[in-house]
This record gives sequence, C-alpha cells and structure tokens, in this order.
Amino acid sequence: MKDLKSHWEKIYKDKKFEETSWFQEKPEVSINIIQSLGLSKNAPVIDIGGGDSYLIDHLLELGYENISLLDISGTAIEKAKNRLGEKAEKVNWLVGDVTKFDFRGEFEVWHDRAAFHFLTESSQIEDYISNLKDVLKSGGYFILGTFSENGPDKCSGIKIKKYSSKKMQQLFEKDFDIVRLENLDHTTPWNSVQNFTFGLFRKK
Repeated sequence: MKDLKSHWEKIYKDKKFEETSWFQEKPEVSINIIQSLGLSKNAPVIDIGGGDSYLIDHLLELGYENISLLDISGTAIEKAKNRLGEKAEKVNWLVGDVTKFDFRGEFEVWHDRAAFHFLTESSQIEDYISNLKDVLKSGGYFILGTFSENGPDKCSGIKIKKYSSKKMQQLFEKDFDIVRLENLDHTTPWNSVQNFTFGLFRKK
C-alpha cells in the first residue's frame, strides 16, 4: 500500500486545484444537501478529506459558523487557508488520517465527497465507520460521495473501491437510516465524466 500522506502531499504540491479531477468551482450537490437539512448555522459540520475544496468557502458565505475540515495533507490545508485569508480563522483545520484521527467533540453533519473510496482495506473501512459513529450526534447526518460501479477504477494513480447504491446501503443501513441514494455525474476540468454514488444518511 502506498504511503498515502506522502502521495497526497506531492499531489497538492505539484498541481493547482483546477488541475485535479475532483475540482468543482461550486460543489452544488454538497451545498444543496447541507442546506436541505435545515440546521442551525451554528451546527457543527465537518468536511472529511476536503483538501482545498471550495465547499468551505461557500459554507462560510452562507453563514455557517462551526466548520471543521480534516485532510491528510497539510499542504492542501495551507492552500485553502491562504485562499481564504482572514476567513480561515473561522474554520477548525485538522491534519490527519480519518481512520486514525482522535476527534474532539461531536458533529451534526459529516460530509465526505471522494475520500472514503480510497479506503480499500477492510480494517480501514471499519476504523472510518467506527470514528464516524463515535463523533456524529444521534440524529446527525452523514453525506457520502464515492465513485459508483460505473466510475473509474483509479484516481490520482491510486486504486479505489467503488460503491453501487445497493453496496453503500448495505454497508451503512445497520447504524443509519437512508434518507436518499442517487447516482450523479461529475465532469472533470478536461470534460471527462465520472459517475458517483451519493448517499445521505441519518444516524439512528
């Protein structure tokens, strides 16, 4: 298995965000789902593996006040901080591996677009879900986007694990109620199409 931290540090050092396949100028699906939850703007929200995604920028613009971002790459987080300038002080920045991270506090929303599918070993998946269950409040929402069964087999040179709606449901239905599951296309900056499975779950 590759050293994931070294891999992602190199990716974020070598590439501009606009040159990555996951770039979205406005991550509308994620924003729309979060807004649809009708939560207080002070509800604690965490973005897992967000890197220097623009989701944080948009959530701040919408008035969300209690945002955390966890990423394995310190370089990605520094890029996001530099882009946000003074606004970066409003975000709780966390550097670490989600499967091993010692979280403090609880969250009402756990958002993960395109980080979970990099976990290909059963132990990693189990540790991720264990952390998720530990820190998501009862009744809290879990938003997950992964490559679907029709998506690519690799991303950034790493083999990923693909999830159909059925597989995603089977993995989480024991501990979460399924609010919605759907397949959506993402168009990369070079106009190739990647199919995602998006799920919204609520902790039982």
